[in-house]
Amino acid sequence: MASHATGDGGIPPRDAAERGLKRIMTLGGAYGTRNYTVKDLRDQKGKRVLVETLPFSTEEAAAAEQAGIDTMKVRFDPLNPDSAAAIRRAAPNTFMAFSVPLLAAASENEAVRLAYDAMALGADAIMCQWSPQFISAAAEAGVPVQGHAGLVPRKSTWTGGLRAVGKTLDEALWVYREIKALEDAGAYAVEVEVIPEGLLAEVSKRTSLLTSSIGGGSGGDIQFLFADDILGNNPPPYPRHSKQYCSLYKLKEQMQAERVAGFQSFIDDVQKGVFPGPGQLVDAPDGLIDGFLEAVEGD
Repeated sequence: MASHATGDGGIPPRDAAERGLKRIMTLGGAYGTRNYTVKDLRDQKGKRVLVETLPFSTEEAAAAEQAGIDTMKVRFDPLNPDSAAAIRRAAPNTFMAFSVPLLAAASENEAVRLAYDAMALGADAIMCQWSPQFISAAAEAGVPVQGHAGLVPRKSTWTGGLRAVGKTLDEALWVYREIKALEDAGAYAVEVEVIPEGLLAEVSKRTSLLTSSIGGGSGGDIQFLFADDILGNNPPPYPRHSKQYCSLYKLKEQMQAERVAGFQSFIDDVQKGVFPGPGQLVDAPDGLIDGFLEAVEGD
């Protein structure tokens, strides 16, 4: 165990294992507990399918951890790190990769600096759309890195727009080579987006990387969906690869309708003279008003 001089002094409880957790120290030097380490995740490859989500609020993160989500991704804005830090605190025991902005690093040194900034906030890994060169620099600096392959929306101009990738032999081979390049660069995992079902299954057998499938079918090591999609936070249309397990947007619409109705009722009561009513009034003591008028009119 590292000394207090290198950490924050909050040594994890020794009963962590009894609760199914690992005692860890983050790359940033903070003690904590996690459901998985990178080694644990890699050891799961080919044995069971993990589940992953990306929450957008502390409430979603806390609910995902309570429900038993295996891993999470979190959007990390280096100009506004408080949001990611708050989500980290809301789900303190869940393995979490901070998704770093593509354009925030323009060199290998900047990539390492950005990765370190994320890890300093308690991230267990980073997720990125970087080139293998940038990923290699971060990995060599000790940062666990998850890459991105298949449909990479921000780079979709190279693959013909926002569409499925890998439906021709040339594209399928290109996806495979992209994933192998990330593996060679030192990544531990790769998010594979919107490729044919059977292709991911075969690629996953041929890489040591954990494959996180979003729209890639059931052949990956991890099934990933955004919390927005799982919870139905937004009205249709939805991405084809997603599924809504509840309809929170309908509850939000109902709440908004209730807000409007409440304001309308208040307006109506005031206009009808029924608000304020007896229950909202402070009774004047006997003689107070008469005394007030006598005093005012006598001035």
